[in-house]
Amino acid sequence: MKRSADQRTVLNRRNFLAFGGLAGLGVGQLAAMPPIGPAAARIDADLSDPEENLRNLVRVTASLDTEEVPWWFNGIIYGMVGEGEPKPLFHFEGLEIYWMQPLSGGAYELTGGTLSFFRDLDSGDFLYDFKNPYTGEINRVPPAAQGGGPGRGFNYSADGIRASWRLDDIPAQPLLLEWHAVRDTVWLHNRTAYPPGTPPPREQRQTMFVPIAEFNDPWVRNLPTIFSSTVIQPWFRWMDMGDRPGHTIWHAGGSKIRSIDELPSDFLDRARSENPERLTAKPSADAYS
Repeated sequence: MKRSADQRTVLNRRNFLAFGGLAGLGVGQLAAMPPIGPAAARIDADLSDPEENLRNLVRVTASLDTEEVPWWFNGIIYGMVGEGEPKPLFHFEGLEIYWMQPLSGGAYELTGGTLSFFRDLDSGDFLYDFKNPYTGEINRVPPAAQGGGPGRGFNYSADGIRASWRLDDIPAQPLLLEWHAVRDTVWLHNRTAYPPGTPPPREQRQTMFVPIAEFNDPWVRNLPTIFSSTVIQPWFRWMDMGDRPGHTIWHAGGSKIRSIDELPSDFLDRARSENPERLTAKPSADAYS
């Protein structure tokens, strides 16, 4: 069935952000928004079908083929206290890399990880020491690195997106997503639903964009997705803020890349030197045996 922008579907599946990164898809319960723009565009897929949602979500997020899918992103982080103006703190730059493994029954497991380095607001140089404007102290700045291997990723199926290690605890519900299309672009709105017990405040709102011609081409198995995201999170632990009120606000944009060789050379050199294990998401040969 042909779908237009005003024949949209609404997400009703709660899931977790894959690895705490910015390109990682974490989708929560949403209300439909009207299409925006001067002219609607045609989506060929039947996005009222959970199987079609799954197939296109996998293409947008990673790949229908079993391959590493790296993303590069950058942005700025603000500090926010009370009703004051957000204070720009530093820039950041990162790599998120995914591995989508087909499972039985048409499902997939998404694993991988993320690595981010922080940069000085003025010089753009890597930030190793930070003069904290709230405490007056000098904080040592570590990279942000996290992720999980097989069995600690996320199960993608037509029954929703669920933590692989909690499949029995999370009820299955049909996977329906909030897609929009105008002119030559398709986009997917989503938000993160964090695991119970995660310290507040936590919120991420993300939009991923794909050229409609490639989205409508069923032979394109790994779509050239770009994204923009805003995240609200508590202070970094390394800032030693104690019980001071406030939180951080992240704003990022980024894109899939063909390989890690497309990363900026200084980022790639540092990653190879300090965090080489974060430059691959490929599991060991026996991980799924």
